[in-house]
Formats: sequence, structure tokens, C-alpha cells
Amino acid sequence: MVKVKPFAAVRPPKAIGHEVASRPYDVLNSVEAKAEAGEKSLLHIIKPEIDFDPIADEHGQEAYDKAVENFKLWQEKGWLVQDSKENYYVYAQTMEGRTQYGLVVCANVEDYMTGKIKKHELTRKDKEDDRMIHVRNQNANLEPVFFAYPDNAEINAIVERTIATKETEYDYIAPVDGFGHKFWVIDNEEDIAKITEIFATIPAFYVADGHHRTAAAARVGEEKKNNNPNHTGNEEYNYFMAVVFPESHLKIIDYNRVVKDLNGMSEAEFIEKLGKDFIVEKKGADIYTPSGLHNFSMYIGGEWYSLQAKEGTYDDADPIGVLDVTVCSNLVFDKLLDIKDLRTSKRIDFVGGIRGLGELKKRVDSGEMVAAFALYPVSMKQLIDIADTGNIMPPKTTWFEPKLQSGLAIHKLS
Repeated sequence: MVKVKPFAAVRPPKAIGHEVASRPYDVLNSVEAKAEAGEKSLLHIIKPEIDFDPIADEHGQEAYDKAVENFKLWQEKGWLVQDSKENYYVYAQTMEGRTQYGLVVCANVEDYMTGKIKKHELTRKDKEDDRMIHVRNQNANLEPVFFAYPDNAEINAIVERTIATKETEYDYIAPVDGFGHKFWVIDNEEDIAKITEIFATIPAFYVADGHHRTAAAARVGEEKKNNNPNHTGNEEYNYFMAVVFPESHLKIIDYNRVVKDLNGMSEAEFIEKLGKDFIVEKKGADIYTPSGLHNFSMYIGGEWYSLQAKEGTYDDADPIGVLDVTVCSNLVFDKLLDIKDLRTSKRIDFVGGIRGLGELKKRVDSGEMVAAFALYPVSMKQLIDIADTGNIMPPKTTWFEPKLQSGLAIHKLS
């Protein structure tokens, strides 16, 4: 069963929450961050390279030092202030009329180390190391990770009562994407105790988004434990900040693929060879969206096609074999295009579904790519089945929207 605790968040005063809040560090590059960052934006702390002209190396020592300097400065200026007591927090996000309600909590490092916090992706050590440096230098979790948990009626009731009876701390529409963000403080001691107690009955958390940040936060906690001869297990560094959502609230959107060449084949040859494993149907010039599991959309030569995987080409009884990323990788990229490793191949690129299928058409029509493939989104059930069986999803399988905003809460490790 998982362990959580409340914490005294470092966060912006109510009036400037929307000015401090930012998109997470890994969804925009340094040039975009520099253009987007207002005076008080957390981007100056999580992407400190933007404060140099020209923009500095984000992995350089001067950038790491600048992050520490800016975090202190934001607190000195009163743009970030620590709450006087430990609380839980409700964080709601609204996208296209759908709202998901999460709790901001401190998750337990030991739960990650022992596998109660379950992952579905491999992480890269270099990216983990970079995030570790930030956490270690700041002695804080500046950005939350994004977890799912099995629905619980009692927790839902506390969240519903909070949003019905308490004023919002922050309530704004993010200018970049138009998504809504609201935030409430749960400071009632009975509710706090009850939340902690209920989570002690929840069997697992599932990492939805933020595998590298989760791994880095847990590694720093473990490092601090090993360096403390008087370690008790109750220190603040035994925990890291997460926003946890009931699994039914979350929706995974598609994560699509574009390829640069057809491995020496003409378009006609390629389409003919696809016919061995797929029922291929030309759909014309209008965008075609996959209709369900094992149905794919392909754009090539100015035309959209439906590709329906034939019986026997997939294994619905296997948590990996059922995934359309597996089917597409095996039957198209590996078998026909000789793209063996999606992580390293320069012949393939990935397009998040948030950009729409029009982006696939654009990348092919421009001549940059020769073909595009749209996939039916993975379900939360598929993600949980994979995590529960100890499997790892293929690269670039899940895309969660909306992303958590950074800066609404920060967790200090001491």
C-alpha cells in the first residue's frame, strides 16, 4: 500500500499564481521558454539558461548556479512563499470541456524503490542525472510528477467537498493552450488525516507522466538517506511531490509517427506490401482518424488510407502485443522499413496527438517526411496492465494532456 504525507508548499501569493506558473521544463525548448517567460515565471528557475544572452548551455554549471540564485531571489521578492503548515492541495485542469481533479501530495521514495510506484517507460540515465542535479542543488522538488491511482469514492468525496466549500487559490486560463487551471488548499486536519489514512489502503501509484523526474527525485532521496548516519525515515527528503489523479479522470491521447523514407520502395510497392498484414482502404484527401484498436490511419502521396490489422497479426491476450504501437512497429517499421530501434533511428519522428492529424499531413506535404501513421490512443487499462505485469511500453506510446503547470506548489526537502 502507498504512503503519502501533506507538506507545506512553497507557492505564489494568490494574486500572482498565474504569473509564476509555467509549462513544465521538458515541453518547450530554450528559445520558446525565453520568449514565453514573464518577469515572475518559474521558467527562470527551471530553465535558467534563458537568463543568459546568448542562451547558455542548459547543462552547464552557470545555468545550474543561476537556477539556485533565482529560486532564492523569487522567495526574497515574495513571489514564492512557504505555507505555515502542512496541507494537501486540490489541482483541477480543464481541457475541451473535460475536467480532471488531482491531489497534490508527497509520495514516498521507498514506495518507488520497492515498486509500489509503478512505471511503464524506460528512462535515460543522462536525463535522470540532469534532473537530479536540479533537485540536489535546490534541495527541493520544483516540479510535480503526474501519477494515477485506482478510483476511491472517499477521496472523491473529500475533493468534491473542498471545491464546493472553499475559495480557489488560483483560477486562470493558460494563454498558450487555453487550458484551465484551478487550485484549492485542504487545511482541515480531519480531512488531511483521512486522506493519509485512505491512501494507506491504495495498492499502487502509476507514473503517467514524468518518469525521469520521478526517478531523479527518488534517487536524491535515497542519496540523502545514505549520507545521513542518523536517518530515521521521517525526514522530508523521504518524500517527493506528485499530483495524483483517479485513473477514470485521465485520458491518453494518440502519439503518432512520421517516416523519412520507404526503405527503397516506391509508394505503390509499399502499399502493396502492407496488404499482406493489413486490409488497406483508400480514404481520399480528407483526414482519416483511426476508428478503433488495430485500425491505423496512413497519409502518403496526398491520400489518406485506413489500415486494418488482419486477425493473427496481434495478440490481444498479451499486454504488450495488444498495443497498436507494437503492431505498427512490428508490421510496418521493422518488417517493411527496417527501422529496428525507434529510440535511436533518425529515419522516424514522433508527433503528439495534441498537434492534430493535420500536422502529419503538413510534415508529409512539405517533403520533410514521406509517410505518416496515426494510431488509436492507448487506454488507461492498457497502461495499468503493463505496469502491473512489470512490462515496459514501447517508446513514445502515451501522451497525456493537459500537462501539469509548474510553480503552483514546490516541495522543500528539509
